[in-house]
Amino acid sequence: MTAEPDTGRRVTSFTREGLVFDVVDRGPADGDVVVLLHGFPQTASCWDALAPLLHSAGFRTLAPDQRGYSPRARPRGRFAYRLSALCEDVLALIEEAGCADRKVHVVGHDWGATVAWALAASRPAAIATVTALSVPHPAAFIGALFSSRQALMSWYMFFFQLPWLPERLIRDLDPSAAPRITARMAGGQTETRLRRDLDFLMNSGALTPALNWYRAMPFNPPSRLAAVTVPTLFVNSDRDPALGRSGAALTRRFVTGPYTFHTLHGIGHWIPEQAAHEVAGLLRIHLAH
Repeated sequence: MTAEPDTGRRVTSFTREGLVFDVVDRGPADGDVVVLLHGFPQTASCWDALAPLLHSAGFRTLAPDQRGYSPRARPRGRFAYRLSALCEDVLALIEEAGCADRKVHVVGHDWGATVAWALAASRPAAIATVTALSVPHPAAFIGALFSSRQALMSWYMFFFQLPWLPERLIRDLDPSAAPRITARMAGGQTETRLRRDLDFLMNSGALTPALNWYRAMPFNPPSRLAAVTVPTLFVNSDRDPALGRSGAALTRRFVTGPYTFHTLHGIGHWIPEQAAHEVAGLLRIHLAH
């Protein structure tokens, strides 16, 4: 299936409620659209290894710098970063790209995966397929917090709820030590990419907005999410120190549509960059649904 002629225009930004979001729009202009949603503490650049592999398969990709990460889309206060607002941002991008009358594929990593899950659950009519990388269904994640070591693995999420102190400690990190600290926490990322993400987080003005995604978690009760009915691919990895196996095992309970689960072996948290070719292979099959 190809896009309608008027969907071929390129999107470099879109606006919602006065906020301006930057977008990387690449690949065949008439290809089926894949929306790529980054997580913390990254930007659309995290898709630079994976997106060209999708382009070569005939897909067009839209990769926004999400709320708090785009310089002109940084509202104040944690309530502005609730999950419903993040989903509406993506729907506004879909409309701006001329795809409001046709379904798109959504792929998310880390926090982007949470947004993807929420979109698939709340707006299935807009979603052709959903792919979550690393992060399980939000209700499965909450279940894992109370039934496994996940709460210990997610200690930083509780720490990030504090005002100002996380920002202070992150800014005070010794630049030479920061990559090593983050590497221990997230696992497997290259020093160059770690430096890229930390420099962005600490020097672009995105630090507090990015942390507000975590601080808005009390406004995102997973019980409000319906079961996911669209074709779903969930990919996790066995060397992710932030996410255990329990949430992955529980996720199947919250998907009633076609479901594929795949574990990447020897891969850490940063799946789009560490396993781009393997993920692209999985996506070529999944996006054919």
